[in-house]
Amino acid sequence: MEENTRVGQSRPSFHDRVPYLGRLEDKDRDALLGLGRVVRYPARHHVISEYEPSTHVLLIRRGRMKVTTSAANGYVVLLALRRPGDIVGESAALSGLCRSATVTTLEEAECVAVGRESFLSFLDTHPAAHTRLSGLLAERVRAGDQRALESAALSVRERLAVLLLELARRHSRPTDDGVMLTVPLSKQELAGSVGASREAISRLLAELRDRGVVRTGRRSLEVLREDVLRQLSSGGATRS
Repeated sequence: MEENTRVGQSRPSFHDRVPYLGRLEDKDRDALLGLGRVVRYPARHHVISEYEPSTHVLLIRRGRMKVTTSAANGYVVLLALRRPGDIVGESAALSGLCRSATVTTLEEAECVAVGRESFLSFLDTHPAAHTRLSGLLAERVRAGDQRALESAALSVRERLAVLLLELARRHSRPTDDGVMLTVPLSKQELAGSVGASREAISRLLAELRDRGVVRTGRRSLEVLREDVLRQLSSGGATRS
């Protein structure tokens, strides 16, 4: 991890509808970023580890990250994906509890690390920024509740189709035949994210591959037929 000393002004641009830095007034954003130091991380690096004490928050300036937690059965569950402008580590900073999830870079990333005490002091003296953080956290809780409700009502096949569609819409790049997901997830992570066994996900991916809906490789997945995934996500059983 490479560190610089301080950072000044910046204008940054499962997935927050509006990232935290984008919700702040310019003066509040500059004040917050000015409290921290720039840190750079390589791809696939744990920037925050589950159960460790909270010492700082990270404000993402460049790169994307995945937020995961380990389920009781050993599976790794994908909780969220974070992008430039987002904040990570804020819940533990606010509560004073240990980290509740692991945050891993998907690619090279640059963040501003703000110490916990400095962050809490900033919120005390910038009520508008505190209010916007509260709104962001409320939205994340509501989105989590909605996902839990949808998961309870859908089959594993439908849940997998929903997840692949969301990733295809928000985290992919075009290819000649469809879109390639730019979030490398293992079968174990896919399984944990939809509440299924790794074996069940392997079977479903094989089925989708045989039907020409997806193309899979080692930690790669290309969606070829989004139309079929949409039908499956709503309970359709088309074999086209």
